[in-house]
Amino acid sequence: MFRAPMSGPNQSSGIDTIVNRSRHLVRNNAWAGAAVEKYVSNAIGTGVQAKMVNGSPEMKAAAGKLWRRWCKVSDADGQLEFAGQQALGVREYKEAGEVFARLRPRRRADGLPVPLQVQLIESEQCPRHYYATAPGGNVIREGIELDKIGRRVAYWMYRAHPGDQNTFTVNASELTRIPADQILHLYRPLRAGQLRGIPDLSSVLVLIFNQDRLSDNVMERQAVANLHTGFFTKPVNGEDGSVLGELPAQDDAADGTPVAGMEPGTMSELPAGWDVKFNDPPGAGADYAEFMRLNLLAFCARMGIPYEVLTGDLREISDRALKLLLLEFHRLIEMDLWLQIIPMFCGRVRDAWWDAAVLDGSLIAPDYATDPEEYRETLWVPQGWPYAHPVQDVDADIKAIRAGLTSRTKVVLGKGEDPEEIDAEQVADNERADLAGLTHDSDGRQAKNGPVAPQPMTQDENA
Repeated sequence: MFRAPMSGPNQSSGIDTIVNRSRHLVRNNAWAGAAVEKYVSNAIGTGVQAKMVNGSPEMKAAAGKLWRRWCKVSDADGQLEFAGQQALGVREYKEAGEVFARLRPRRRADGLPVPLQVQLIESEQCPRHYYATAPGGNVIREGIELDKIGRRVAYWMYRAHPGDQNTFTVNASELTRIPADQILHLYRPLRAGQLRGIPDLSSVLVLIFNQDRLSDNVMERQAVANLHTGFFTKPVNGEDGSVLGELPAQDDAADGTPVAGMEPGTMSELPAGWDVKFNDPPGAGADYAEFMRLNLLAFCARMGIPYEVLTGDLREISDRALKLLLLEFHRLIEMDLWLQIIPMFCGRVRDAWWDAAVLDGSLIAPDYATDPEEYRETLWVPQGWPYAHPVQDVDADIKAIRAGLTSRTKVVLGKGEDPEEIDAEQVADNERADLAGLTHDSDGRQAKNGPVAPQPMTQDENA
């Protein structure tokens, strides 16, 4: 009988084991590791760009320049640029179900464009099993301190990762209280009131682990099958039961075991009536490939990765069907981008960056204290999707723009590009071409089949 226990959204029992198993499979299982890589490469790619919405052109240019300079040194560990931190954060989000980031204010003497850095922290550093009451009376659930109305006010974290072996200089078992305004928590709530994230692999851990074992066993069986064994069939005298004929002379090993050499192309003569038979071990089975494929389909369905994208197996699938699968894949990624990744991580980093830049005097923003959102409002531009059918897709975009169904700006943003930057580049290209006396077919000022001839004015226009 199928009986499921009732558990709340913050039942932490067994979650540490699930996270450990998820990390193990991502490191050691080809499909789990590839699924995470495919997701990160499609969700983040070369990074989600930030573009200031309000303000004068001069203000936008100054903020954009300062942001780009800061992105190069945003990592508190000094290894990644901000785009790299986005990719690493989303990888942790997919692998462990969540990731933390700490905002690290810096001093002016540190020489940063803006005195702020971001430190990524793995989920294990905030213990899920920690339930207590804080000194001020707040409750602590799964390592998160909540006030009387359920707002997050602090996170309790180890000073070092509890699984790190090189913690002899730090008391790794000591918990530290970090105010919530310094911590960013990226995860996808799957139930109302859920405080911590759960790995996507949680429901397919056993499936992919057993499939990995099966694959190893089949490979071992095939390796053993290659070790051919030969058997002599001895003819027996029907009268007295004696063996007819004698084997050819053989060399003996040190222990007296007969040794016969076998080399490619060797021909050996046996006595009359003798025969040799070889073993015939079973193969992988006719249904092995289909069985593996069905398991991978279930795995891909839970991970949100199309089977064709994960495996590269494009057999028996049309271009139209593949495009529909990619559209569904992109829709899932866009949901994560706009509901979790951008507002919970990128947006909060950008807000903290504005605060630090204005307080430091790196940016002059009048009335920032009374209306910070006027300056903080950001247009986030994820990396665009490549065309599946370039000719057809570009033609469809042109028709949609001409029909008023969308704008050129929307189309350009959808490709992960900055419309204003493209306009500036086109102006520069046209000016350079005009100066050199060149006429390119790619010049948007020209008609498709050449320059447009001036049209004579009609009688009504003259009037």
